[in-house]
Amino acid sequence: MNTALLVWNRVICHTGLFKNIISVRDTNFTEALWTNLHMLLGTKLAFTTAYYPQNDGLAERIVQIFEDMIRRVCAYGLQFKDSNGFTHYLCTLIPALEVA
Repeated sequence: MNTALLVWNRVICHTGLFKNIISVRDTNFTEALWTNLHMLLGTKLAFTTAYYPQNDGLAERIVQIFEDMIRRVCAYGLQFKDSNGFTHYLCTLIPALEVA
């Protein structure tokens, strides 16, 4: 439920609802939580493979960019006192990801 709330508070509230989400079949997106969230919102969860020519690997490329951003945050030696500390920094990466 925390993940869904984070998506709602940090993404949907700022960008609005979306018609589709493209995922590389990550198990986080195939869980009942996401399936139910999309059903309630009336949105569609679309799956693709990495570097699929029709979407130019958009989903996989965004994952790569996000992983690189997380590595850079961790490279500064930030100490997370609890699991919520990391969530705080994760939220600051979302605006940068939107322009990547």
